[in-house]
Amino acid sequence: MGDQTGPEAMTNDVIRVHQDPCALDGAAWNALLDRQSRPTPFMRWEYLAALHASGSAIARTGWSPRFVTVERAGQLVAAAPAYLKSHSYGEYVFDWAWADAYQRHGLRYYPKLLVAVPFTPVPGSRLLAVDDAARARLLDGLQQVADDDQVSSLHLLFHTTAEAAATARRGWLARQGVQFHWTRDEAAPAADFTAFLASLQRDKRKKIQQERRRVAEAGVSFTVHEGAAIDADLWAFFHRCYVGTYRAHGSTPYLTAAFFRAMATTMPQHWLMFVARREGAPVGASLVAIDRDRGAAWGRYWGATEFIPCLHFEACYYQPLQWCMANGFQRFEGGAQGEHKMARGLLPTGTQSAHWLAHPQFSAAVADFLQREGHGIAAYVDELREHSPFKPGA
Repeated sequence: MGDQTGPEAMTNDVIRVHQDPCALDGAAWNALLDRQSRPTPFMRWEYLAALHASGSAIARTGWSPRFVTVERAGQLVAAAPAYLKSHSYGEYVFDWAWADAYQRHGLRYYPKLLVAVPFTPVPGSRLLAVDDAARARLLDGLQQVADDDQVSSLHLLFHTTAEAAATARRGWLARQGVQFHWTRDEAAPAADFTAFLASLQRDKRKKIQQERRRVAEAGVSFTVHEGAAIDADLWAFFHRCYVGTYRAHGSTPYLTAAFFRAMATTMPQHWLMFVARREGAPVGASLVAIDRDRGAAWGRYWGATEFIPCLHFEACYYQPLQWCMANGFQRFEGGAQGEHKMARGLLPTGTQSAHWLAHPQFSAAVADFLQREGHGIAAYVDELREHSPFKPGA
């Protein structure tokens, strides 16, 4: 199926479906993204195109692109990255139980249609649009793709509040989640990592100091590289660490070396690498995405060539947090899951997804489940907040 023109509204909006994100107008896509309430580097055209061109998110790996765009008078007014999925890997909003229930009842759950950034559980704008009307037309287009491809369901992951309202008006089911983020305290910002430690409760502070001491006593120090300063050798070393970490956990790495090479070429300004070294030789690295204009950072991937106690915490949390504080950043997101992040100063933050299921009975059953799950998530977050790692009043 090539690009298709869908039904036209009275405004002459034209809906198109694209199987090759690389063929889209990247400048127009990025301009539309910049107009949204919560843009992130992961929704930039270069990032999405690299996932496809590198062979990371393609039909062979279970991600068949069905990007939807809306044009008005020849101008791009709405767009969303959508994929036909033949599995639920790389999403971080888990619906395996739903797929199992379908199978046990003799029904087909896959393919499903997913609106998300592959392998990237970062909250942000997903339904890019110039206005509510364009967003509504975009949802029309996604629904048409779902109908045409006869999918079991349609899912929107890690979206914004405005997008949640748009799906709620159509009767989609809302699901709540939780991540752990550090946010700068504007009333009393920590001047540096030492001040940050001083704001923590004594046991949490001592634990972090002990972990950092173990890394230093192992003879490990760090160098920090941003943008073009991450040279080809560092990218190659990082990819080796990244692949090794996945394989050590019995998993297949999602991203290819070609993807990281594309990031070095097309989006260098959005990457920060912390390289762990012992006697000058690299032994590990973590990769953080950054947006200097918005003061936001996102922990993404890490790996090491050997096991060094506490190196993961140092590379993935303490070094990035220290850097964010030194550079006046407002937010550091530590990624999906991970209650252990809270003891390191990252606090619980709600996330959301929206779901439409074609089967009425299953939709009703999932709605009941999500209501009960939502109450549980709310209670969990309340309990977490009662155990803040910070001193009272800090």
